[in-house]
Amino acid sequence: MWLFVFFDLPVVTKKQRKIAAQFRKSLERDGFSMMQFSVYTRFCGSKESSDVHVKRVKAFIPAEGKTSILRITDKQYGEIINFWGKEKKSLPETPLQLEFF
Repeated sequence: MWLFVFFDLPVVTKKQRKIAAQFRKSLERDGFSMMQFSVYTRFCGSKESSDVHVKRVKAFIPAEGKTSILRITDKQYGEIINFWGKEKKSLPETPLQLEFF
């Protein structure tokens, strides 16, 4: 089972930005990974495990803004189709020769 947490939090004031950052850090401490800036995912081995993490997320949801939690199965997760833009040029795959003088 997979959990997705989607959120749109206000970040106009310094206090709101701090609250949003604390929320993202809380998700990461609970084992979530950033999929996109306001979308975090986490694998849970069972429905019971996902219930525990849903309860934790509910405990640290900020008072302002919108937050949604979506539960999907492994099969549904496997059906996600991702499209990635052009990737930046990276270093060549062959190692570079280093010369020391």
